[in-house]
Amino acid sequence: MLQLDTSEFERLVVDELDLLPDDMVDGLDNIIFVVEDRPEDGTLDTLGLYDGVALTERDQYGFGEMPDRIILYREPLLAICENLDELRNEVHVTLVHEIAHFYGIDDDRLHELGWG
Repeated sequence: MLQLDTSEFERLVVDELDLLPDDMVDGLDNIIFVVEDRPEDGTLDTLGLYDGVALTERDQYGFGEMPDRIILYREPLLAICENLDELRNEVHVTLVHEIAHFYGIDDDRLHELGWG
């Protein structure tokens, strides 16, 4: 398993976010990106999670809502990667996948598009 401490992993996530196309990230409003070691259930099967209400399902959205979150799980991502290039790719794919959920794209459609 690849080893990266939390601060190194967070730096890699920020770098990958910076590489995403502007038209993908410009619409992200009231959303934060979070790195956690593992999901609450302790599994290594979940790489990321969108925690919020997709844009396509929002009625009224204005002041006072807690921000949506995109969570990347450090240990599961590290567990499937043998080197930094693989990790960068997996973080990139996970970010795109979870951002797509923010925009209302479900897992079936993401699989059809090759991002599943």
